[in-house]
Amino acid sequence: MAGLSLEFILMLAYAASLAVIALLLEWVARHAHRRSLRSAASGFTYDPSRDIWRCPQDQHLFPIFSDSAKGVVIYRAPAAACNSCRSKEACTDSDHGREIERRDRNSVEYGMKQFHRAISITLLLLGILILVVELFRARDLYPRIILVSVLTLFCLVVQRLCASLSQSASKNVQHLT
Repeated sequence: MAGLSLEFILMLAYAASLAVIALLLEWVARHAHRRSLRSAASGFTYDPSRDIWRCPQDQHLFPIFSDSAKGVVIYRAPAAACNSCRSKEACTDSDHGREIERRDRNSVEYGMKQFHRAISITLLLLGILILVVELFRARDLYPRIILVSVLTLFCLVVQRLCASLSQSASKNVQHLT
């Protein structure tokens, strides 16, 4: 490739690989977060208007404990309903009824999601730094156009991730007040 040094190509490839790692980390973190939320209440449906959960056998789980400081609500089905249910073995081993714990945005799952988002942003910022250094080193027009294009793309992705991170942080602050 005329006008493109091996060093330029390697730096561009390194920055691109950092971006790919950051985006893969985002995807894996999002997938794990959704999966952890689903598995805790698999088969159960939540009715926010009545603040109850409904099990696959049409029994209701009512709130029995709430800690607004920690953002935790625990729901439990009546023990008699669970103990006489034909699906009890697959659902719970408790003789007190099936429980589901619901957490708000202050929970560990949301904290981990924010942590992974911050790691992704850091990787992308490192890629941006590499591209900016190479932009100052590049002398020809064609490499500069490539660098500015890739830099613009990186900046847009970082801006989107930062906006998402700040939105979730402001929601956490609103939950605390």
